[in-house]
Amino acid sequence: MERITKYYRGIRARFLMTAFCIAAAAVLFVPSFPAFEPEENNVCEICLNGEYVGLTEQPDQAEALLTQARKEIAAESGEMVFLEAELTLNGRTELFGRVDGPQTIRENMRSVLENSVSDTLQQAYTVKINEYTVNLRTSDEVLALLNACLEEYDTQGRYTAGLSVDPGRELNVLTAFVRPAQEPEEEEAEGKAGLEAFFAETLAQVRPAQAQSFEELDYGLVDLEFSDTVEVAEAYVPQEELTPLSEAVEQVKNEKEKEEIYEVQPGDTLSEIALAHSLPMEDLIAINPSLEDENSTIRAGEDLIITVPEPELSIIRRELVYEEENYNAPVEYVDVDEWYTNQEETVQEPSEGHRKVAAVKTFRNDQEISEEIVLEEVDFEAVPKIIRRGTRVPPTFIKPISGGVLTSSYGRRSAPTAGASTNHQGTDWATPVGTAVVASCGGTVTRAGWASGYGYVVYIQHEGGRETRYAHLSKVLVSVGEQVDQGERIALSGNTGRSTGPHLHFEIRINGSAVNAVDYLE
Repeated sequence: MERITKYYRGIRARFLMTAFCIAAAAVLFVPSFPAFEPEENNVCEICLNGEYVGLTEQPDQAEALLTQARKEIAAESGEMVFLEAELTLNGRTELFGRVDGPQTIRENMRSVLENSVSDTLQQAYTVKINEYTVNLRTSDEVLALLNACLEEYDTQGRYTAGLSVDPGRELNVLTAFVRPAQEPEEEEAEGKAGLEAFFAETLAQVRPAQAQSFEELDYGLVDLEFSDTVEVAEAYVPQEELTPLSEAVEQVKNEKEKEEIYEVQPGDTLSEIALAHSLPMEDLIAINPSLEDENSTIRAGEDLIITVPEPELSIIRRELVYEEENYNAPVEYVDVDEWYTNQEETVQEPSEGHRKVAAVKTFRNDQEISEEIVLEEVDFEAVPKIIRRGTRVPPTFIKPISGGVLTSSYGRRSAPTAGASTNHQGTDWATPVGTAVVASCGGTVTRAGWASGYGYVVYIQHEGGRETRYAHLSKVLVSVGEQVDQGERIALSGNTGRSTGPHLHFEIRINGSAVNAVDYLE
């Protein structure tokens, strides 16, 4: 037993010696190595909209994977969608772990995006007519809407709507126009220029040669066009902003009151204008500040506001018509330079003539706006009305004082004091003594001084036999023969002559006769 024990002790000693030698050799002869340290941020955690979608060693691919996921969703919906997509990348260090493949990350991204759809937009066509807009699903619906407006005036379907690219716009905006239904589709690109050329050619055909008869003309619709500019643009809108075609047609054709300007023609009266435009007289007066009542004066060339019922999209149409009618010759004017513009005299009364005509009449919706006669046969001529009228602008008058209280008007009155007239020739304004009195109109001073019951006075002569008088003055500031301008100071008010208190007496006389001054003051 002792021998065996000594044997194992020897083996152990040799083993320890050998291990020591090996360790010493390693220290002396083997090169040194640094300690192992894992790489910092060797993987990246990808989050989309705050949700974890994968771990990758290639973070630069995250944006591309997100784009692919978005494209897949858009391709499946066939519509434009808005997606919330906030991508975040967080680097971290991993000694052991497993990264996700691109397909897994893309699928996870897609799942998150599908839960983040904020809105779905439908492809649409936006139609703009002045301030009105409507969204329709297809271009066919756009054309159907436009043709529905034409059909009211084109029962035979001779014309149809078309769309052409507007070269003057930066965006892809189409403009609507009208063309003959039989015109080839490729001519649509010519737009309105082609339409105008067609109309010019049509008018040339209906204008007859001298020998042409009424029977040879082709009566009826000559041309149609949109009165308003119609613009069409492709767009993407929410489903609820699309308008059904039937509803859009109703909206566009529905008539609304729109304001227009009417130029008064010679011989017009307010009642005739109101009747011609189906406008109640009180409404016509209400929308025109220049009109006080139904007796207000109107003059040829004056502009009046009228309201006309019109649809959102107005149509201009031209028709060749045959008519037998009584007609009036245009009024003839003879200018008289010595007369004022508010003076006129009829020297020949009119009488109607009778004729047969073929004319191209132009209508805006149902209202006739012009007429072009292309063939005429007169049975007997109309006799024109001849009017002599003045050309000189009459002088204007201004109130001769500032302020003042009206105490006595022109006309019949009770005598304010003994000896005073009961037929007042002027207008009295109570005002403190010394108030500045100015010339109501420019002219020549013909009297300046004392005039018995009038006290101190100034008389001024104006053009056209007109005269102004200023009485009961306290001081006269001008002399006889002096030329004064309108608004120039000529005297101070007072209480002289036959007067009941400080005031100014003012008269306007025409050819020696007193008139109501208030009617002539601006």
